Amino acid sequence: MAELKLTSITKTFGDVTALNNINLEIKDKEFFVLLGPTGAGKSTMLRTVAGLEKPDEGEISLEGHRVNDLIPAQRDVAFVFQYYTLYPTMTVRQNLEFPLRSKVRNHTEEEITEIVEHAAKTLRIEHLLNRRSTNLSGGEMQRVGIGRAIVRTPKVFLMDEPLSNLDAKLREVMRAELAHLHHDLGSTFFYVTHDQVEAMTMGDRIGVLNEGEILQIGTPEEIYSHPENMFVAKFVGSPPINFLEAKVDKGNLVVGSGEMLCCLTEEQLQVVEEYNKPVIILGMRPEDIQVTRQEGGGNSFQCEIYFKQSMGAEDILNLKTDGLLFQAIAPPSLNIKVGEKIYAHMDMSRSHLFDPETELRLR
Repeated sequence: MAELKLTSITKTFGDVTALNNINLEIKDKEFFVLLGPTGAGKSTMLRTVAGLEKPDEGEISLEGHRVNDLIPAQRDVAFVFQYYTLYPTMTVRQNLEFPLRSKVRNHTEEEITEIVEHAAKTLRIEHLLNRRSTNLSGGEMQRVGIGRAIVRTPKVFLMDEPLSNLDAKLREVMRAELAHLHHDLGSTFFYVTHDQVEAMTMGDRIGVLNEGEILQIGTPEEIYSHPENMFVAKFVGSPPINFLEAKVDKGNLVVGSGEMLCCLTEEQLQVVEEYNKPVIILGMRPEDIQVTRQEGGGNSFQCEIYFKQSMGAEDILNLKTDGLLFQAIAPPSLNIKVGEKIYAHMDMSRSHLFDPETELRLR
């Protein structure tokens, strides 16, 4: 059982705390994604698990055994780096064979050939085996880099933003390839990225990291639909969530000077009454705001189209009302023009309420 557990892990560099009391359990055969902005501590966490960095405090265990004092070669994990780590003078076959020729492994030549050819077939790079790595495209180089990890059959794969240097189309292809590879290998994957699309499409579970602290762990649906705080709500979702400051008044939320009046659901009303503070933050995702040319009854407000981004399958609208700007999504078939007056209907059952001071979700 290749379970990975981090208990109270802290890592500092001088005055900077890269990891602050991290507690994390990754299940056997799970594809776990650590998501966060640049500088959040994602790579430091991977390097600490791999043994390339030593934690100041805490314990790392793999398969129930403490590995803090083991050197990287003894931990039986494979690291796929952000930048391609291939030997330029070697062919693809030689690059794949290299990890198998380590002194700690006792493979015969026949075994090495069989392992390499199986890995090449899995990654669909059999036709590249005799080509030098300097003659490969970016996507081919990354496949070979992943192949160097596969041939070792490690307990855990550690992947540090392996797709970030690829173009958008190739990243899309490689996301599907990695998900398929995880399914075929049945191994434990610990993957870090700053790209929310990668996290949402590949991860069984996601951990959101910021400034060395894990803010939330959950399935992609849990992270998206029930963000624990404003940072998670804003970091996951594109276009990003709208945050509107609102005053509580007799079961309603008054946004701005009062032109936007949102009626709370019964459940939300109970939460707000228990919270018992005059101001909260209303979070509305653009896809939960319906745009029409006719007034839609409750929670519907007249707005002006301030700016429009045509994305092909959808239009992202910047709406302006009562001195406030927020975004909504509309189908291109509406053919809405900049400057036009329309109505925006808020689906309050899909809204999120936050404390403006702590930025935590109201419960």
